Parts: sequence; C-alpha cells; structure tokens
Amino acid sequence: MNKLIGKILIGMTLLMSLLTGCSEYSRILKSKDIDEKYEFAKMYYEQGKYSRSATLLLDVVPIYRGTEKAEEALYLLAMSYFNLHDYLQSSEYFLRYVNQHPRGSKVQECRFNLAYGDYKDSPDARLDQTVTHKAIKELDNFIDLYPRTELADSATAMRIELSDKLCYKEYLSAKLYLNLGTYMGNNYEAAVITARNAQDEYPYSKYREDLAYVIFRARYEAAINSVSEKAEERFRDAYDEYFTFTNEYPESPTYGKEVHKMYDRISKKMAEYGE
Repeated sequence: MNKLIGKILIGMTLLMSLLTGCSEYSRILKSKDIDEKYEFAKMYYEQGKYSRSATLLLDVVPIYRGTEKAEEALYLLAMSYFNLHDYLQSSEYFLRYVNQHPRGSKVQECRFNLAYGDYKDSPDARLDQTVTHKAIKELDNFIDLYPRTELADSATAMRIELSDKLCYKEYLSAKLYLNLGTYMGNNYEAAVITARNAQDEYPYSKYREDLAYVIFRARYEAAINSVSEKAEERFRDAYDEYFTFTNEYPESPTYGKEVHKMYDRISKKMAEYGE
C-alpha cells in the first residue's frame, strides 16, 4: 500500500511540474517583455527544448537586431532549428548570421553548419540533386575559407561523398541506356556518352570502374546486336574498349571474368575479319 501511495505521489508531482511548465511557457509566449523572452529562450535551449527556444527567439531576433545581443540571439535561433534537424530553416538563419556578423565569434561554425544542413538534406541519387549541388558549393566555400582546420577535413569527406552520389546518378542513367539497348534507337551509344562524361566530371569517383564496365558492355552489345553493315566497325570498337578497360583494371574482381568472356567472343569475330 505504501509503495502504491508513493507511486501516486510521484506521478502527481510530475504532472504538476508538467502543468506548471506548460503554464509558464504559455505566459512567456504572451509576454511583451522581450528580455524575459530571451532569458527563457536561452533556458529552454540549455534544457534541450529547442522547439520552445526557436518559437521564442523568432519574436526576439527582429527586436534585438543592431543591439549587442543580436549575434547570440540569431546564433541560438539557427542552432535551435539545427538541433531539431530542420535544416531548411536553420540554413536560413546561419546564412543570415554569416551576412550580418562576418566577423562574429561563431561565423566558422555557422558556415560549416550551413553546408552540413544541405549535406544532410541531400536526397537519394535517383531524385533531383539541386540540394546536393548547393551543398557542394557551400562545402567548397568553407574549405576555401578554412583550409587548415579540423572541420575542413570533415567538409572534404562530405564533399567526396556527395560527388560520388552525383556520379552514381550518372552511372544509373548510363545503366538505364544500356538496359534499353536498341529500344527506339541506339541506346548503347547514349550509355557510352553518359558514362564517359561521368568519368571526365568525376575522375576520382569510386564508381569509375563501374562506368568503364558500362562503356565496354555497351560497345560489346552494340556489336553483337549490330546490322551486318556496321558489325565490323562496332566489333573493332568493342575490341579497343576491352584493352582500355583491362589496362586500367587488369585484375578486376567484380567484372574480370565477364569481361574476358565477352572478349573471347569479340576475338572470334575479329579473326573472321582477318585481325
């Protein structure tokens, strides 16, 4: 019985505390005292109640602009949204901080978080990559401004990851053309062009070998499925592409066996052409 009473008392205490907290927050929201709002916003921020701190700071920041408290208030508003993982909103206020306080104590952190927010919002490679391009631009800006910092190393790693994502998107497009084959035209040539452009634009991507395979496979399929008048020329293209691939990836664990198997068929055709 005593244990049950104890649990009830604890529950009532927690409930009263919650109700008091809600009542207090409601009062502060309606308050005309901006300084009081600001102090409570900072308190809620320290408590990890970022939604509350952001809501209060939205009222505070415009009033404090041009005052000695403006920089800190704007930073806390940006960080409140950042900690809520609302990167679209946080980016707006980080950018505002950078523009309004270019020599501010938090400017490096704000520039990094501005880029980081776009990095986190970068979508799946199959979707539109506008945000990814924006993130890369922001990361490049950060690396240029702070090249010898710990955060620059993190920014570089994120940039490489995003570049690989863009390359992967091009790889998926090249694969799609390859799989379409001769459907409504010569999609093999489109596969080659798309893959080569991706190799040129992202020369250090981890998908470079995959792109090289798509190019060789597209040349091979174009030859195998060719009309007789163009067959010899296309087999020669495939033959040359085989050596391009194997020179760069002589021991490819992923594609080696398949590439050599295709080459055997190409070699037989080349023999027929007197090569």
